[in-house]
Amino acid sequence: MADPSRRSSRRGAGDYLGLRPQYRVNLLVPGAAASPATSLGACLEGLRRHWEGEGQLAGLWQAWPRIAGSHLAPHCRPLNLQGGVLTVGAVPGPWLQALQYNRHQLLGALRGAGFSVRDLRFRQHYGDPSPAPGSEVEAEVWARHPSRIDVHGLAECPACGRPAPTGEMALWGHCSFCRRSALADQGIDGNPNC
Repeated sequence: MADPSRRSSRRGAGDYLGLRPQYRVNLLVPGAAASPATSLGACLEGLRRHWEGEGQLAGLWQAWPRIAGSHLAPHCRPLNLQGGVLTVGAVPGPWLQALQYNRHQLLGALRGAGFSVRDLRFRQHYGDPSPAPGSEVEAEVWARHPSRIDVHGLAECPACGRPAPTGEMALWGHCSFCRRSALADQGIDGNPNC
């Protein structure tokens, strides 16, 4: 075994950390074809299917008015889905109690809609001013949202040259990526919809 005191005086940064450099070689293999490009519409459709897929909270939000029913849905909402346990928040009082009394029916409706929920938890939740999922107000807001390319179309951002919804450029003069960068430069961390 070599004596550590007799090592060369030239050391790399990795030697001080006890790390040894590793090298990776990537080779292009002739005849291996790259996978074909996928259209933006197909990518968005795949994303929508994933969100609405089994066990996804976004899909549950969309289906919640149908699952909980017209009387219960406006007063409660799914808050968290983790490990097959769905946490539902409701306004305290009779609506929280109604959820507890209808636990088994709600669990059956969730499973019947294709969601793999094994248990339900309920907690008090004071609603915020945002519209209830699936409500007419939510539909109106979404219909005119600036990021919808199916409504506003798609064009090239004048600031960065990336394809972006024309609704975003009409609102801010550039795409949401540039908007977020501009807000970060101003020291504002948050939503580009501000």
